[in-house]
Amino acid sequence: MQLFRKRKNRQDSPGRADPVLMQTAPALVPAARSEDGALRLPEQPEPFEKELFDRLRAAVPIIDAAIMKLIRLTGGFRLVCGDERFQKQLDNFCNTVPVGLTGNTLSTFADNFLDSLLTYGSAAGEIVLSGEDGKIAGLWNGDVSRITVSAGASPFDRCYSVRCGDGAMKKLKHPERIVYAALPGGHSLLRGLPAMSSILMRIYRCIGQNYDRAGNVRYAVTYKPPGGAADIISSRDRAEQIAREWADGISSARYGEVKDFIAVGDVDIKVIGADNPLFDTDVPVRQLLEQIVAKLSIPPFLLGLSWSSTERMSSQQADILTSELEYYRRLLTPVLCRIGNCFLYTLGCDSGCSAEWDNINLQDESVLAEARLRNAQAAEIEMRLKNEE
Repeated sequence: MQLFRKRKNRQDSPGRADPVLMQTAPALVPAARSEDGALRLPEQPEPFEKELFDRLRAAVPIIDAAIMKLIRLTGGFRLVCGDERFQKQLDNFCNTVPVGLTGNTLSTFADNFLDSLLTYGSAAGEIVLSGEDGKIAGLWNGDVSRITVSAGASPFDRCYSVRCGDGAMKKLKHPERIVYAALPGGHSLLRGLPAMSSILMRIYRCIGQNYDRAGNVRYAVTYKPPGGAADIISSRDRAEQIAREWADGISSARYGEVKDFIAVGDVDIKVIGADNPLFDTDVPVRQLLEQIVAKLSIPPFLLGLSWSSTERMSSQQADILTSELEYYRRLLTPVLCRIGNCFLYTLGCDSGCSAEWDNINLQDESVLAEARLRNAQAAEIEMRLKNEE
C-alpha cells in the first residue's frame, strides 16, 4: 500500500510536470531525415513521368475517361463564410475569379487541381495578387514537374523552387501564396498502369495488323492449264488475261459498277486467309481492362464496359465509389478554404470559411423514393403504437 501511496503523491504533487509533456524535441522527425539532414518529402513527378502519364491518357481512352468522370462525380461546392456580411462578396469571388489564361470560377481551378492530383500524384497552384491594392487578381495552376518542394526551418514549413528554362532552380519568395496537395507518397493514381497499358496497346496493334492482312479480303486466282503442249505454251498469255480481267472487275466495284468474271478452263478462286480465323482477344483484353478499372476505382459500366447481365449499380459499388469521392473531397477542402480565407483577409474579415459540398447521389431515384416511403410508413406505425399505449 505504501508503494502505491508514494506513486500517487508523486503524481499529485504540484510543480511537477508530466514527463511526456516536458519533452519538446520531436522523436520521429529526425528519423525522417536523410543523410544530409534534409527531410525526405513525398516523391514528386519528374518531367519524363509527366510526359509518360500524359501519353498514357492520350493512348488509352478508358484511362482518360475514368479520370474525367472522377472529376465530374466529385461534385460542386460552396464556400460559406463565418461572417454573413461577407458571404455575397465571397460568392462573387468564387464565380468570377480568373483562372489561368482561359478559365474563370473557383470550380475551374478545383477541377484542374484535381486533374493534376490524380494524374501526377501532386498538384500546385498559386494565388496571384495584384500589385496595386494587394487583392487577389486570379489563380494559377502550376506544372508540378517543374516545382520542387523542400522542408523549411520547421518540419511543417515548405519551401518551393521552380525550374527555369535553363535548368536552374529559382526559390519562390512567397511560399504562403502557394497551395499544394499530394496523394499518399506522392504517387500518381496511374502508377502501375503503364505496364498493363503497353500490353493492351500491343494487343490492339496486332489486331489492327491482322485486319490489314486478313480483314481486307484478298483473293488468290489460280489457273491450271491442261496437259496439252499448246495449252502449256499459251498458259502465260491466258494467265495475264485472267489477271487483267480480274483486276478490272475489282476496280470497277469501287465506282459502283458490278462486272462478272468469266473464265474458260480450270480456274480456282479462293480468299486468302479464309481458313485461318483471327485470334479471340476477348479474354486477355478483359483481364487487362479489369486491372485498369480496379486501379481507377470506377464501376465498369460507367466506362461503357458491359461485363454483367445488369447495368444497375449495386449498393456496394455505390458505397465504394462514394468513399473514393469523399476522399478526394478531403484533399481539396483545405486548398479551397485557404484560398477563401486569403480573399476574406484582403477584405478585412477575420472569420474563416468552410466548404460545403453537394450531396453525392449515385442511387436510382426510384430506390431513394421507395426508401423514403418505407421510412415514413415505419414512423407512422411507431407513432400509432405510441398513441395506443
